[in-house]
Amino acid sequence: MKKFVLIPDSFKGTMSSTEICETLESVIRKHFSDAEIVSIPVADGGEGSVDCFLTALSGEKVEMSVKGPFLDDTSAYYGLIDEGKTAVIEMAAAAGLPLVEDRKNPKKTTTYGVGELILNAANQGVEKIVVGLGGSSTNDGGCGAAAAAGVKFYNAAGESFVPAGATLKDIERISLEGLEKTIKNVKIVTMCDIDNPMYGAHGAAHVFGPQKGADSEMVLELDAGVKHLAEVIKRDLGMDLAEMPGTGAAGAMGAGMVAFFNSELQMGIETVLDTVDFENIISDADYIFTGEGKIDSQSLRGKVVIGVAKRAKKQNKPVIVIAGGADENLEEAYENGVTSIFTINRLPEPLEISRHKSKENLEATADNILRLLR
Repeated sequence: MKKFVLIPDSFKGTMSSTEICETLESVIRKHFSDAEIVSIPVADGGEGSVDCFLTALSGEKVEMSVKGPFLDDTSAYYGLIDEGKTAVIEMAAAAGLPLVEDRKNPKKTTTYGVGELILNAANQGVEKIVVGLGGSSTNDGGCGAAAAAGVKFYNAAGESFVPAGATLKDIERISLEGLEKTIKNVKIVTMCDIDNPMYGAHGAAHVFGPQKGADSEMVLELDAGVKHLAEVIKRDLGMDLAEMPGTGAAGAMGAGMVAFFNSELQMGIETVLDTVDFENIISDADYIFTGEGKIDSQSLRGKVVIGVAKRAKKQNKPVIVIAGGADENLEEAYENGVTSIFTINRLPEPLEISRHKSKENLEATADNILRLLR
């Protein structure tokens, strides 16, 4: 009996990682009816990440009411896996762009609800919390989430308040004394796949502000607020985070996770592989299938394919990549553990046409690979 491990990223805009796993499993069953198949759909920390973990590991959904981006009540959930020892939270559940609909305004939106999710999970007695960054509507540096967890922010008048993008500039002092004890005892890992700094031309506001509704004037205002936050964090908490890669993620939520929650920022795929105990899963595997929409130079920077291949290489396991497309000069991928790369597009067609045939093309490509393996 053959064992297949399926761990693809999504094909952005065409197929989710869960759909890819289901398609591959269907094709494998045609050729190896008694195969053992382990599916680990991967998400980047944004919307759908919790469901991917629950699909891979099973577990429990915890639903609760939290404050949304404008402090209105909204329903959200997180996942409990590993027999309740680990919680998986996606910030998009409480602060995501879809929640603001046509009211985009990163000067006013808050991550407060994300902090409520984190606190609730900590109070469940978990040992570890995984927080996925991505798809946020906010630019508050994680201050809202921190406030929900007990961190205090004071203005010039000595009054405590919950900072948002427009009021980061009003922070005069930060105190961690009120941070809930249950959070202090939990290891928190933040999934973060970008390396942007907190502020500046490549920072949170300039790079991601426009997609959240910020015009050029607002971008400058938000950027100045995040810069001020960085200065207060450095003075009051002794952390110089301004240039730390990833601190600009999700409206500088990356910085907030480090400063207020003592979290480690980690590439999403590394977090997934650690959480699912990947080394153990592949120890008796015959083939590992992974892939993404396009494998290129970005893929070689620790994204899903290379993250999987590097770990598989240590056990000398074959890694088969199926992608929508592939750049030239991918020798580095092979050096890092990839065995072979197959692209699914069978005809030279524009993406606008081929994207509608993604499932059909994936099935055909997988079928050809499985015929060879059989």
